Amino acid sequence: MATINSKPAGVVPSQEIIKLIDGGRLLPANGDKDIDRKAQIQPASIDLRLGNIAYRLQSSFLPQADTVKNKMKDLVMYEVDLDKGGILEKGAVYLIPLVESLNLEGLNISGKTNPKSSTGRLDVFTRVITDNSSRFEDIAENYSGDLYLEVVPRSFTIKIKSGQRLNQLRLFSSSSQPFSDDGLNNLFKSEQLLCDSSGKILDSNTRVSGDGLLMSVDLQSGDGDPIGYKTKKNSQVIELDEVGLYNADDFWEPIYQPKNGRLILEPEEFYIFASKERIRVPRSCAAEMVEFDAGSGELRTHYAGFFDPGFGYGKSGEVRGTKAVLEVRPHDVPFIIEDGQILFKMKYEKMSATPDVWYGSEIGSNYHDQTLRLAKQFKRSKV
Repeated sequence: MATINSKPAGVVPSQEIIKLIDGGRLLPANGDKDIDRKAQIQPASIDLRLGNIAYRLQSSFLPQADTVKNKMKDLVMYEVDLDKGGILEKGAVYLIPLVESLNLEGLNISGKTNPKSSTGRLDVFTRVITDNSSRFEDIAENYSGDLYLEVVPRSFTIKIKSGQRLNQLRLFSSSSQPFSDDGLNNLFKSEQLLCDSSGKILDSNTRVSGDGLLMSVDLQSGDGDPIGYKTKKNSQVIELDEVGLYNADDFWEPIYQPKNGRLILEPEEFYIFASKERIRVPRSCAAEMVEFDAGSGELRTHYAGFFDPGFGYGKSGEVRGTKAVLEVRPHDVPFIIEDGQILFKMKYEKMSATPDVWYGSEIGSNYHDQTLRLAKQFKRSKV
């Protein structure tokens, strides 16, 4: 059986993902359709497809020292057929076997999963579960087995079909680690990682912290347009395979620039905002958005955290940064945010090799030119 060539530590790029597929290391389970390389393979990840059944569960779970199939037996309430499209109710917990499975034994490759951007922007909470695991989203080094996706629609009832892609898998060779402070400082200066809205490079001394770049929320760049959105209650079903179909006003309340630069977020409501900064991810790196500090506020700041090589950068640095979109959900108590408040951190990791493709319109990336954008299912606004 073919194996991936020996590579330095880092995130596995698109061309090496193809080698894993060719070597039978990343493959469809149970004789399902072959992987659609053009549609599924991204510069630093691969999209994972939904299988044909969603199991409605009593609750979420982790298998610990057991298989997912065995652990879920007592939790299944009913099944939803996804081949012709199935409805997932808001607030309910579902588990869906994914089409792809892994055979990473002996490769010293681990993985991590995240929702795709459109999934997060619809407030659809997803996370992957594997056999014998005590953690969501993390794929253990040398894991061999099936993959399962937990899906919880939080704000909208949704309609999904088998074969759709709600989340993505990023693979890491050897002992991949984020950049150190010094390494990130050097990268910041050489590649000009953060710009303001005019394209001016920001000072690395105020932005590099720990293993990431500090980024903030923009509440003042509306120019009369919304600076954010909040979900409406009791809206209609959203079909996830639609693009540009729905009117945003039927599902979202627009938020305009607050007069005093501050905004009170209500607990357990879902909001969309944009970052104040424009971020650049060189092709030699991949990035992930993570929470800045659990003590900085009672809110979750992002569902979809992967940023591919070339995001806000292009092939050779011709793009002067792109804003990140934040998905925010406060917990427990009302919480005030202010314009320019640090809400999240961007971690950078080295690629094990520069990918053959990069994020942008050339590979059909949906958000390569975004400022503040809702999910692709909604009609585009001027923002």
